[in-house]
Amino acid sequence: VLGVSPGSYKRNGAFADYIAVPQHILYKIPENISFEQAAMVELIAVALHSIRISKIQPLESCVIVGVGMVGIQIAKLLRLFGASQIIAIDINKENLQNASELGADACYLSSDDTLIKKIHNLTKGRGADVAFEAVGKTESVNTAIDTIRKGGRLVLVGNTDPVVDLPLQKIVTWELALHGSCAINGEYEMVLDLLSDGKISVDDQISAVAPLSEGASWFKRLRNKNEGLKKVILKPEAESLNPD
Repeated sequence: VLGVSPGSYKRNGAFADYIAVPQHILYKIPENISFEQAAMVELIAVALHSIRISKIQPLESCVIVGVGMVGIQIAKLLRLFGASQIIAIDINKENLQNASELGADACYLSSDDTLIKKIHNLTKGRGADVAFEAVGKTESVNTAIDTIRKGGRLVLVGNTDPVVDLPLQKIVTWELALHGSCAINGEYEMVLDLLSDGKISVDDQISAVAPLSEGASWFKRLRNKNEGLKKVILKPEAESLNPD
């Protein structure tokens, strides 16, 4: 994340054998967490930050639009925060299958013509209390808005398109609350504790661990959306870490 961070946090060359990192953003990894698992902490922290932004209350119903890497972590964490229902929506059947296996109560394709009706049936005709949008496009944002009840909350996590179209009159007349959730703000230690205590797992989201020298080929496979690939961990070669 250093390469995309602003100001004094930013460093070039994160995909390198060595990198200098400011001391004030370092965290000690508990002994029972591997380096590979620790590499997933940033991802979970993004999801956790969005949940904290939502101010979710126990037994509230939640919708997640977009259950890719961030959305699936939101789904896993929502159960810890006492959500009564977790409903996943995506354009990809494989993502929905993953969400179902990891605890989502209901999973629907965004192309389903009866999607909103089904969600209303699950939520006693009201709509969900909270929706998390983890894509960042006009279509997915509007789908999320359609799923929540009057007075509901929408947390915008996705950031794909710089501008989206919003149904202003519905937002105003239904008194919907929209919250932006940007990256992380102090969640790293909490995530490390959750991992250390076994309350959340990341191993099921790591598809491969490969040497850094193979990084280009793995990026190509990810870009081509090879079936079954989730997260790939790149490790500096052992010999490069021991120049003597």
